[in-house]
Amino acid sequence: MHLNIPFKLIAFFTCWATVLVAQVTLTTSNLPILLIDTENGAAILDEYKITAALRIVDNGPGQPNSIQGPFNGYDGLMGIETRGQTSQFFSEKKPYGIELRNAAGDEVNASLLGMPKESDWVLLSPFSDKSLIRDVLAFDISGRLSHLSYTPRTRMVEVVVNNEYRGVYVLTEKIKRDNDRVDIAKVDSADITGGYIVKLDKGSWGEFWESTFLPLGSDAGKKVRFFYHYPKPDDITEPQKEYIEDFMYEMEASLKSANFQNPTNGYQKYLDRASFIDFMLMNEVSRNVDGYRISSYFYKDRDTVGTSKLHAGPAWDFNIAFGNANYCQGESTAGWAWNFNSTCPTDDFVIPFWWTRLREDSNFLIETQQRWVELRSTTLSNNEINNAIDSLAALVSSGPANRNFQKWPILGTWQWPNHFVGTTHQQEINYLKTWTIDRLNWMDGAINGIYVGTYYPSAYFDPKLYPNPIQSGQIITADFYLKAGDQVSLYLYDTYGRPVAHSTDTPQRNGGFRHQWALPQLAPGVYTCQIRSVNQGQLLKTQQLVVF
Repeated sequence: MHLNIPFKLIAFFTCWATVLVAQVTLTTSNLPILLIDTENGAAILDEYKITAALRIVDNGPGQPNSIQGPFNGYDGLMGIETRGQTSQFFSEKKPYGIELRNAAGDEVNASLLGMPKESDWVLLSPFSDKSLIRDVLAFDISGRLSHLSYTPRTRMVEVVVNNEYRGVYVLTEKIKRDNDRVDIAKVDSADITGGYIVKLDKGSWGEFWESTFLPLGSDAGKKVRFFYHYPKPDDITEPQKEYIEDFMYEMEASLKSANFQNPTNGYQKYLDRASFIDFMLMNEVSRNVDGYRISSYFYKDRDTVGTSKLHAGPAWDFNIAFGNANYCQGESTAGWAWNFNSTCPTDDFVIPFWWTRLREDSNFLIETQQRWVELRSTTLSNNEINNAIDSLAALVSSGPANRNFQKWPILGTWQWPNHFVGTTHQQEINYLKTWTIDRLNWMDGAINGIYVGTYYPSAYFDPKLYPNPIQSGQIITADFYLKAGDQVSLYLYDTYGRPVAHSTDTPQRNGGFRHQWALPQLAPGVYTCQIRSVNQGQLLKTQQLVVF
């Protein structure tokens, strides 16, 4: 098979722009190739899935893939339909939902492109995201956040439908209950306590219930809607509906209660705090304007297993994140995405009150700060993020990106909801890198300020220095009660009053603060350590230190 279709232009209209669509020749690619052929060339519709043949060419890393085959990635039947809401409306480059099937029309499980066997998959269609990699980048980051137990796996591919090149897509796992996906128990009539997957999303059809508790900061009358995701709306029974609705009510009520911080009877009885922190940081790093309120998933396992609390995740839908939205401050590297209700109070889709309430818990804030410090030295370091973007960009740069933007010639044109409009794919990648690093740097300072503790003057300025005696060259620890920003300096003097060592540190919040200092190699003897508050110009303590 060789696609060499004469060039033609097809005009199609969206509410914001008219795009000229070209037919494109594809012969080989460094990306896997998906060839989709519907029966008699039938159009793929929003509902329901129609039968199609799916053939995948995947010769492995570094090997070219040809539309001639071999079809070593998959060669069989499937059902296919268009999917999504905003992404489907604003572009002719449609995303698809697919279900692998046999000749009898029954679901079949198969491994696609090295991902675990399943029947249900999604083809995401980056369009207004002209970097082509935002969703994949977000899933890559999320997959390395250990408190989010599952993130959909992805592979970037090129897609041809009925002999027409469609561009660069992202093949990803559909969010569903499965041992290799959201690994929770199958709910049944014998034990209705789990598992469940619910989501916050758009929509007005009868698949949701509304929260009893109103969101904060938005216009009056706005309510939060919970959608049944697993079990599916067609499968869930009335007792199961009643159970998960009651559980969510009890969880929200515990957050609203005066006793919400109690570790036994407060919200932690219902909610897994670590997963909510990672989920929050993922949405904040990307400044996701859809975060917390649209395409946001949560799951609960059966009560007889150890993960029966409500967990946040899996992560989903980041195509207009990372500075790719020109509304509700989505383009800004400063400010918190969790303030969406106040930033855009008239929007129909709102954030639950949960996140505001959680930030009133000092332990939640302290754990958030600690988690941020940990991640910034590993998964979210500037080097890790730059390397991740470069690696993903390398997969699509040149051939795949060139073909995609020949098919969809939108470089240099505004597509909803772009903030930045680059004239080349590389400019789009550069913007993504710069924006993301600027965002991380802003969060470094902002995270320090989300909790500074309580200042009790009577408890301050009582430093303790240990161990004493201490071996030369070893680490000495100083414990203080200090005020946020009160820089403290430690000076070590020998018996002649000569300074021999000096160390300075600044606490980021009020309260207990620990400073560790590696002493230089010193001659054995008795030294004097003076501890001073730099900001207050005050000597806090003088202590003799024995070095051996």
